[in-house]
Amino acid sequence: MSEHPSDPAARMRPRRGAAAVLALGVVAALAFMPSVPDRHGGQAAPPAADAPAVTVLGDGSTSDTGPQPGQPTPVRLGPGERPPQFVVFSFDSPAEGDGHLFSRARGAARANGADVTFFLRGVDLLPASVRWQYQPPQHEVGAAAVPFPADGEVRATLQQVGRAWLDGDEIADGFIGQFCGPKGGRDWSTADWRSEIGQGYSMVNFWKTGTGFADLPPLPFDYQTELVGGRAPCLEGRENLLPAEQDAGWRYDVGSRDDTARWPARTDGIWEFPLLATDRTPQAYRSAFDRTYRGTRAPLVLDTDLGSGDDAGLQAAEAAMKDLCHRDGVRCVSFRQLADWLDAQDPAVLARLHTLAPTDAPDPAAVAGR
Repeated sequence: MSEHPSDPAARMRPRRGAAAVLALGVVAALAFMPSVPDRHGGQAAPPAADAPAVTVLGDGSTSDTGPQPGQPTPVRLGPGERPPQFVVFSFDSPAEGDGHLFSRARGAARANGADVTFFLRGVDLLPASVRWQYQPPQHEVGAAAVPFPADGEVRATLQQVGRAWLDGDEIADGFIGQFCGPKGGRDWSTADWRSEIGQGYSMVNFWKTGTGFADLPPLPFDYQTELVGGRAPCLEGRENLLPAEQDAGWRYDVGSRDDTARWPARTDGIWEFPLLATDRTPQAYRSAFDRTYRGTRAPLVLDTDLGSGDDAGLQAAEAAMKDLCHRDGVRCVSFRQLADWLDAQDPAVLARLHTLAPTDAPDPAAVAGR
């Protein structure tokens, strides 16, 4: 990838079915909220002399400030060129609680030149006092498998979400209620997943209406456009989830754990990114990196859960960023940026990479078809 901003027209291309999925969520649980805004409508805020024009959307919860800053333009591999070693650092449950783990993860990414993915959960923007706004599939209204936050935590999380996007980090979908097993993601139908996705859109697009925090500024991005992938709780239910993701126009799914580092492949048009199962120690991260760096050069995904409040996992991720992101040929990118790069490659080259055994080092000439 180069360091030039990506094509704004391509980033604003409408996605098939996203509005329909959002509408399902609104009808299911958030009927009091306004309908999905047309991204060319809304109120145009007067820009500062040196700032881009800002279009405030919907109820003022989000805005269109133009393309996300600092996004690289993907470049196709040339003949005989070895693929870079991509490392994706992702963070689940990025709520800004007393431990300030969200802001710490942001700081680590900035310090090490990494763009990361934060899997925002809708529940993190829904204060406990208004939990009734959530209608989880197969559960009572206002139920969730994780605690709802207090008002102050929601306010702090919203500030971090906006800053993360301005840093160049991706805001992806971590879903809402975090239900696993029976009556959770494992048992949900495609209609259930559509409801969950739609309600998640609404909780971000209309957080001012949902929370009443009208004094806060809008998020600096249009979530309807920026959301392109997600990670289901416990990585369950992908068979029924995938059609709902397709309806929403998503481009990737983080859908499995895999100890074997392989190049990603598409399923029904959606990239499937596996998480590498590690014990979240710097040594385990380094060993996993060494295997893939010397072998297939397949993307390495290192996932950290911030929801427990325990910073041991974050400490390991911080150490890994400092160690890995400065090495030759390594690019620490978000899932969205990885999908952009994969989309730009010759499909025949990707197919050859995908066939490599875990310990195979790719032969540049063979991979590039020379």
